[in-house]
Amino acid sequence: MSHFDFWPPTLSHHMTLPETSLWFNLEASAIRYPHKPCVVFYDAALTYAEVRREAERLAGFLQSQCGVRRGDRVGLYMQNSPQFVIGFHAILRADAMVVLINPMNLTAEVDHILRDSGATVLLAAQELFPRIEPLLGSSVKDVVVACYSDHIGAAAEDAPDFVAAPRQPIAAPGVTLWRDAVAAGPAPGPHLAGPDDRCVMPYTSGTTGHPKGCIHTHRNVMATAVALALWHSGHQDDCALAVLPFFHVTGLQNSMTAPIFSGATIVILPRWNRDVAAKWIQRHRVTLVTAVPTMLVDLLSSPDVDRWDLSSIRVIGGGGAAMPEAIAQKLKDLCGLTYVEGYGLSETMAPSHINPGHRTKKQCLGIPILDTESRVVDPKTLAELPPGQVGEIVIRGPQVFQGYWNKPEANAACFVDIDGKTFFRSGDLGRVDEDGYFFMVDRLKRMINCAGFKIWPAEVESMLYGHPAVHEAAVIARKDPRRGEVAKAVIALKPSARTQGVSVEDLARWAKDNMAAYKVPAVFEIVDSLPKSATGKILWRVLQEQEDRS
Repeated sequence: MSHFDFWPPTLSHHMTLPETSLWFNLEASAIRYPHKPCVVFYDAALTYAEVRREAERLAGFLQSQCGVRRGDRVGLYMQNSPQFVIGFHAILRADAMVVLINPMNLTAEVDHILRDSGATVLLAAQELFPRIEPLLGSSVKDVVVACYSDHIGAAAEDAPDFVAAPRQPIAAPGVTLWRDAVAAGPAPGPHLAGPDDRCVMPYTSGTTGHPKGCIHTHRNVMATAVALALWHSGHQDDCALAVLPFFHVTGLQNSMTAPIFSGATIVILPRWNRDVAAKWIQRHRVTLVTAVPTMLVDLLSSPDVDRWDLSSIRVIGGGGAAMPEAIAQKLKDLCGLTYVEGYGLSETMAPSHINPGHRTKKQCLGIPILDTESRVVDPKTLAELPPGQVGEIVIRGPQVFQGYWNKPEANAACFVDIDGKTFFRSGDLGRVDEDGYFFMVDRLKRMINCAGFKIWPAEVESMLYGHPAVHEAAVIARKDPRRGEVAKAVIALKPSARTQGVSVEDLARWAKDNMAAYKVPAVFEIVDSLPKSATGKILWRVLQEQEDRS
């Protein structure tokens, strides 16, 4: 059978994409629904007209005061907030490309992304400014500093300290406060970017040890924004809970760009809190929820779960990790909802596969979405494999990225021609069943999936070598009942460090100070030496197999 036999009813197999930039989606919704709330943030609402107006003024500032021009890269470094939504669209309105930076990244990680992308202008949140202050005048020239509390009410309930913090009088060469930038911003110049201009660049890591920028055009980003809206029958009276981080493509596309395309309202939660999430779902009659399984495990294990009215939700789904069957059943029993799993990567701007809502399969990636072709192939010969056999998942479609920024060797390796068509090699091992549904089996590349966050061992190892006591390092996966997997670092110390008594606690403290929190290994183990091949290569698979048996 073909996966089209299970296609969502009434949905065409093909979608005609708008021949516009992504900015126009906000502009069009602001013209259609000017007085409708675009974003709600701790019960303070901004209408579509207000979001558009502030984005245009910030775009004018970026052009007139920071010299941003068509094709430039501008960094965006903040948590989910109205300012993220506004800043994202302001960069697009200025005809530039958004460089998404994980707000958990520390100074060295931000520095690498800025230098690699060439982004010398940065929109950053106030609480993150100490991390970028050392970069002023080197990798960054101009910074606009946002204060989240500018867009909440004076008595906003539930707001954590970092959101409620008042605006600070930060002053340094090249630094402008967000409010001042918006107030000073003139009208921007004519919008020039079209569907094939560069739009967004998320960073993903890999076996090379350094994050790589994924180049996406407006057409790439538009493809999954529109596909998600169509797949879930999105409309202007939907209300989406935005709890997955916007810097990540799943949160960006499911919870921001797709709702804005539809003219829906976005209720923004910068950090997961099950009680606040449940309260807001009930209060704002949220209809769309995208969340990783760990969030739903937490929500459904609350002793108060029976007191919350979650009946407004009509679509709940996500990806990043398989949904445990017991939790999926509890969600069905309690709310009558089926968790809709999907699959995608930074290179595919979120989904390439989603389960049809009317016919889902558990712990399944789903079927290829609109205008997307996917196969399971032999990783060596690239021959397509029959149903049931395990091979590498390859993908082609309008959402597939243009390549890695300044990485010609990586681009040559990740794109292959099969039957005269160019496919992207996902690096994931999977199988397809007789119905055309795809299932994940393993990963061809080294990667640890910690509650939906991808941890690339090579990157963490590279950072650990920055510790003066580390002689050799190997990072492997360790099973975790709550997060699925966590990172474990196996370390061989330099002889001098052994005599100094360097401990696992010392290594853990250093890691917390030098890398994003989700990358910090949950476990450190100090050993005399690491297993190696005859050529001296560290045999991480041996360590992984030992861990799996323990």
